[in-house]
Amino acid sequence: MDTNLEQVMQIASVAFNRYKTFSRQQKASFLYAIADEILAASEALIQQAKEETNISATQLAGELKRTVFQWHSFARLLEEGSWVEARIDTANLERLPVAKPDVRKMLQPLGIVAVFGASNFPFAYSTLGGDTASALAAGCAVVVKGHPAHPLTSRLSAELILKAATRTGMPEGLFAHVEGLGFEIGKELVLHPLTKAVGFTGSLRGGRALFDMASQRPEPIPVFAEMGSINPVILMPEKLQNEGGEVAQRYLQSITAGMGQFCTNPGLLIGVAGEGLDVFVKELANGMTQVAPAAMLNAGIYQNYEGKRTIVTSQEGVRIDAESQLPKSGIIQAIPTLASVDATYFLSNPLLHQEVFGPFSLLVICQDLAEMQKVIEHLEGQISCTIMATEQELLANKEIVERLRAISGRLIFNGVPTGVEVGYAMQHGGPYPASTDARFGAVGQDAIKRFVRPASYQNCPDFLLPDELKNDNPLGIWRMVDNVLTQ
Repeated sequence: MDTNLEQVMQIASVAFNRYKTFSRQQKASFLYAIADEILAASEALIQQAKEETNISATQLAGELKRTVFQWHSFARLLEEGSWVEARIDTANLERLPVAKPDVRKMLQPLGIVAVFGASNFPFAYSTLGGDTASALAAGCAVVVKGHPAHPLTSRLSAELILKAATRTGMPEGLFAHVEGLGFEIGKELVLHPLTKAVGFTGSLRGGRALFDMASQRPEPIPVFAEMGSINPVILMPEKLQNEGGEVAQRYLQSITAGMGQFCTNPGLLIGVAGEGLDVFVKELANGMTQVAPAAMLNAGIYQNYEGKRTIVTSQEGVRIDAESQLPKSGIIQAIPTLASVDATYFLSNPLLHQEVFGPFSLLVICQDLAEMQKVIEHLEGQISCTIMATEQELLANKEIVERLRAISGRLIFNGVPTGVEVGYAMQHGGPYPASTDARFGAVGQDAIKRFVRPASYQNCPDFLLPDELKNDNPLGIWRMVDNVLTQ
């Protein structure tokens, strides 16, 4: 065990035991202060991230705005207070044959949360991201493993959180930032007995490794890993017959936005052979040839993209329909690509079902709706699924809609999967292998529920109860009392 990490964990444990007793307003003030520090340092953050990630300043500015919104959202959640889900079942001593006890329940923080940030979002999913924000909002201590793809951005982000912690009187060590290029520091962090949960955004391989390690501990802990998705898009014939060109233009933008480096990139298109699909493919292919290659986040992601793109396009039955025809101007620039394959080949080759992280989409061509349904039935869990269809097609194909609902965290109708709204109703995550626990997501205020557990008090004296469960409801929050929601 790294002695520095051991010291970090011991201090974080002490900090957690203090922090969990702080009022909701104290915690909210801390989160607001972090948002203020981010805004004050926005120019420096954007410049540093731009140098390390090849992401444009405009895109980074938008991501930073979203990140500030996340911190504000969790702060407001704490101020309102009902997120703890207080439940009170009062006693009935005269109930027969056995008296009913007084039982009260609420959500309580787990402890120290280890956070592993993502490479493709240096703000919103990294050190300053939703995992850190939701864990601190939950009342947990946080230890972030800085991402090696943007170490200086991560370090600067950590400094801002620490500055806000000092300014608002938070316990020393409540937030910590550790670094390391190898696998060992992450392994030690997951295996440390004081770690009580893990938040991760990244590859299936990385997330599964953390999940397996956490499961094999003497005290297993939850790993909330978002591990990517091919985000299938179902293209119904009548929809394409009516709007094939328009749909193609929308998907050209979605596939190539940010050089396809979003976990919601539509990597798989599924359609039925016919005139509408022909129009769609022609428009999408023509557009793809005119999208300029652009630098990916880093050399590792570029090499991974090129490797997987080559594997997929070299499989039997796969055709390249379009590639960018514009010249490269750099060494790690991805070539936007559209490929296609008949459903028979797709169904027989698992290599075609894997995510190609980048500006790539594979079109599966089915002979009829029955074959389309067969393809859909062979898909694994997804962050999102999309169906492009007319109202008549939706009514006539309820089995397809139901199957898509069953394998996805978010089902989109006549839209694109890229662009994830931050809010209570958003579910960002889905059945395995999209994530390790489909009940929870990493986006929106409900992300806080990953880092808490329900705990009950039976026949507890009122003065010993948390304020959220006391008889007079001193916090004025909404609670369920004897099956009635009330303040």
